[in-house]
Amino acid sequence: MTDGLLTKKFDSILIANRGEIAMRVLRAARELGIKAIAVYSDADRDAPHVRYANEAYYIGASPAAESYLVPEKIIEAAKRSGAQAIHPGYGFLAERASFAQMCYDEGIVFVGPSPHAISVMGDKLTARQTVIAAGVPVVPGIEAGLSDDELKAAADKMGYPVLVKASAGGGGKGMRPVYKSEELLSSIAAARREATAAFGDGTIYLEKLIEGGRHIEIQLLADAHGNAISLGERECSLQRRHQKVIEEAPSYVVDEELRQRMGAVAVAAAKAVGYVNAGTIEFLMDKDKKFYFLEMNTRVQVEHPVTELVTGIDIVQEQLRIARGRKLRIKQEDVKVKGWAIECRINAEDPYNNYLPSTGLITTSRIPTGPGVRVDTGVFPGYEVTPYYDSMIAKLVCYGETRGAAILRMRRALDEYRIMGVKTNIPFHQHMMDSHRFLSGQFDTNFVEERFSMDDREAIHDLQAAIMATLVAHQQGEQASQIISSSGDGGRNQWRWHYR
Repeated sequence: MTDGLLTKKFDSILIANRGEIAMRVLRAARELGIKAIAVYSDADRDAPHVRYANEAYYIGASPAAESYLVPEKIIEAAKRSGAQAIHPGYGFLAERASFAQMCYDEGIVFVGPSPHAISVMGDKLTARQTVIAAGVPVVPGIEAGLSDDELKAAADKMGYPVLVKASAGGGGKGMRPVYKSEELLSSIAAARREATAAFGDGTIYLEKLIEGGRHIEIQLLADAHGNAISLGERECSLQRRHQKVIEEAPSYVVDEELRQRMGAVAVAAAKAVGYVNAGTIEFLMDKDKKFYFLEMNTRVQVEHPVTELVTGIDIVQEQLRIARGRKLRIKQEDVKVKGWAIECRINAEDPYNNYLPSTGLITTSRIPTGPGVRVDTGVFPGYEVTPYYDSMIAKLVCYGETRGAAILRMRRALDEYRIMGVKTNIPFHQHMMDSHRFLSGQFDTNFVEERFSMDDREAIHDLQAAIMATLVAHQQGEQASQIISSSGDGGRNQWRWHYR
């Protein structure tokens, strides 16, 4: 496999994806005057991205394995349409090095990093070894290549708890926390089976389990001329089954000095593989604010809008410019984080029934609007939610001058959002926006699954006390987060506390 990085000016692009991310890329391309071409399966014949595109090409049956996951069909559609570039979005083929290589071999610009970078960073063990060589801190661990008995002996020496991890893939597949020595071998066997089924690779390794950790990620942009910058951090600790459900930018626990250090480390990790385009370095942060490399996502992230709102930088348009061979227009010193943004992933699932996916016809979809509210979606009234794809149907993103203002705006937007015909997790998000632990920033990656319940409605006086404590704590620091409103009084501002 060659390095396979191709950048050149292009005037037409095929979006090898669907749903809200296809709409996001289509809009970015339109604003840059680039012809936007969609692909669709049987289930997506009437989808918004098909209607919105300049052209659309059929690529197969509804199951992703027969359409969006077949690289040959995507390449064929690109050739038929005359597309000069392909944007993979996220998921599907976005992080498949062989697909990026196919694009390169056909002379088609792949809007993303080189096959080499995808391959190196897509294998957790190789990525770990690569960033260690670049001086990036990693979680203490035990590498693959040992027998199960040798792994057990090494784990007993390192100490528990440990985390069994699959080398390939992501999304929590092939991952098992182990708290006792006698549980390790059975957990290794289970992780191998799951990883083999999901990724075709049962290679596993062990890491020390960081308890009470937070998931903090750094957004990067890098061009083909050796320039790379970080766009600040995102707080991604609110997860269920290792899948993010709510994201914020910036993070409640990261100050400017720490932001700069994490950004510099992330840039070093990206440069270690000659990374080009948009990417994200994910870190695990312990209770002492020590951070460790987890992995690199070699694509645009679902949660990229929160970074766009607090930096004013259109990440998807920057992706397209970089793929066209342009130099970054932004220098590191130009990146300023201003305000606060929160994203809620709106999924078609029942939060009162173990988040069981919900399918059916959307009869009503009334989207919230107003200042500081953004909704990225790919559904509409009359759209059918099928079982073939991910359950996420929209991203609700709210911006405010402070964290408190963003939370208040998110509460209002969630109250306005109306989707009928399928069950959604909007009640989950409403409950989270009232959680005193969320309001005070007291959560980690285990919070949703271990200490949050849809049946646990907090008393209003507890909520009020938590809000007050949050405000006081923030006023003592420099990142004040005030749940407040402002009213004029003879030209002066008076701050008033408001509670729900």
